[in-house]
Amino acid sequence: MPSDVDTLMEMGFSKNRAEKALHKTGYKGAQVAMDWLFDHGNDPDIDEPFELPEGHTLGATSNASELTDATQEDGDAKSTEEVNSSSPQAKSLKCDDCGKLLKSEIEVQTHAARTQHINFSESSEEIKPLTAEQKKEQLEKIQKRITDKAKEKEEVEKKKKLKSEINRRKSGKELVSIKQEIQDKEMKKIAEERKRAKIEDKLARQKVKEEIERDKADRAAKFPKSSTEASVGLLVQPSATEKPTQEPTQQKEYDQTRIQIRLTNGSALTHSFGSKECLGAVRLYIQMNRTDGDSPFGLMTSFPRKVFMEDDMAKPLFDLGLVPSAVLILVKGQS
Repeated sequence: MPSDVDTLMEMGFSKNRAEKALHKTGYKGAQVAMDWLFDHGNDPDIDEPFELPEGHTLGATSNASELTDATQEDGDAKSTEEVNSSSPQAKSLKCDDCGKLLKSEIEVQTHAARTQHINFSESSEEIKPLTAEQKKEQLEKIQKRITDKAKEKEEVEKKKKLKSEINRRKSGKELVSIKQEIQDKEMKKIAEERKRAKIEDKLARQKVKEEIERDKADRAAKFPKSSTEASVGLLVQPSATEKPTQEPTQQKEYDQTRIQIRLTNGSALTHSFGSKECLGAVRLYIQMNRTDGDSPFGLMTSFPRKVFMEDDMAKPLFDLGLVPSAVLILVKGQS
């Protein structure tokens, strides 16, 4: 029966690697040694020379017997050598516990590690070599072990990949959940900003209305109704001798107009423009001096209520009725 070293060498491993693998695995068999070689085949020191531990050599005597022979008399030593020379030469090692013949010290250590047997002795019996059929059967067993080992390793890799894929999908779901949560927060923030903008716009309009009412009250106080009616009566009742004549009223021309601009954040801008400048100049001034952000906006007047369109941007302020003074309100959402 071939030794584990021979078995590993028949599989293509070098003798040095086979002996090292058996020693590293405690001489537990060719299969365990082969697994170790598969795991450590790329180690930098795998091919370094391996020296077997010193053990019992077939046909050699122990140091204790040599020391005993050295202390004996010359005659006794001679008779002992004659007895030893007449005894048969040892050709194998035998396990006294089970009777199995072993070829080398390595096989003795392997057998002891497997069976826990401790009693061995030299034997003159010669181990018969394996037949071709026995070698073939042994090789088939080893190949089957290799195949089973490869399948086992493949199953482990499949389980590892499956676990990795599960973790990847779990991480993907968590990422989608986080993105959805962030998106919900952004939508909530946008809704709150829109609500706040509506409230600010409402307050700005209310403030403009209050200013208009105050302006009306101031005008009424400066020009009482009674004096106005009296002056109108005098104009309506001309003298009998004179023929009523109507002088054409000349509309006063203004070179400048003062415009107050109500921003979306409640603040205001005031600036003077030429009466012949177009409304686009006012919009440009707002874009350069506004303090409520840079969102798109439109322009409107509240009294009379009018929303200016894109075509109005090229018209003069005089034609749009914004002379000699006017109040413009910014409206969000228009460009």
